[in-house]
Order: sequence, then C-alpha cells, then structure tokens
Amino acid sequence: MRKLVILLIFAPVISFGQIQSFFGEKFTVTETKDLINLQDNIQIKGEIKSTCKMKGCWMELDVEEKTIFVRFKDYSFFVPKEGAEGKLAVVNGKLSIDTLSVAQLKHYAEDAGKSKEEISLIDKEEIKMSFLAEGVIIMN
Repeated sequence: MRKLVILLIFAPVISFGQIQSFFGEKFTVTETKDLINLQDNIQIKGEIKSTCKMKGCWMELDVEEKTIFVRFKDYSFFVPKEGAEGKLAVVNGKLSIDTLSVAQLKHYAEDAGKSKEEISLIDKEEIKMSFLAEGVIIMN
C-alpha cells in the first residue's frame, strides 16, 4: 500500500493545455514530492471511471492501475452525473484507507445504477483506498 501512495505522489500531475472545470474549492495543481505527513492535503490525478448517477456526490478514479473512491468534503459540492467517464481529473484532499460497510456498499451500488440482483450479492464489507476531496479539476 505504501508503494502505491509513493507512486501516486511522485506521478507527474498534469499539463495545462486543456479547458478545466472546477468543483469545490479551487486550488493550484502542484507536484508533491515528500511523504513527511500524509495528513496534509495531496493531489492525485486519474481517469474518471464512474460518478454517482443520482447526485454526482462521489466518483471513482483509475490511478496507477488502482481504483480510488473519491468523496467530497462535507458533501458541499458535486461533479457531473453523466459525461465525465474517461476524462482526466485532479483531486486535492486527503488519501486514506477505509472500511466500507455492507450498507454503504449497497448504497453506492444503488447510486451507480446497479441492478437489484447485483446489489443483493453484496454481503461483506470492503477495505478500499479512498480520497476526501476538497476540490476537483476535470479536464474537458
């Protein structure tokens, strides 16, 4: 897990040759190069795999061949519910490892538009890498 965190932090962040959409708190993209305190905000980039189809209150990012579940601080902003998949995003916030309960997983599956059959198969909690974003940039 520590190797993944190191890869995420040392990965080049982004080039600014594209139009950007901001959500949440605006921030300037930087390249973080030290692991002194993971409680500090960091920035990661990845391809948007999916977003919440109900409100846009979460998204999943593909980062270094891992999927990171991104929620938004204080439920204070949302991302597009449709059309964001496949776009590059940069998130600014805190990375953590969370245990998601069966109830949470079923709720997120419902938000994602999964069938009742798929949702009924969820029967155990999962440990996931997650990110609490204060701000998001989506490259259009």
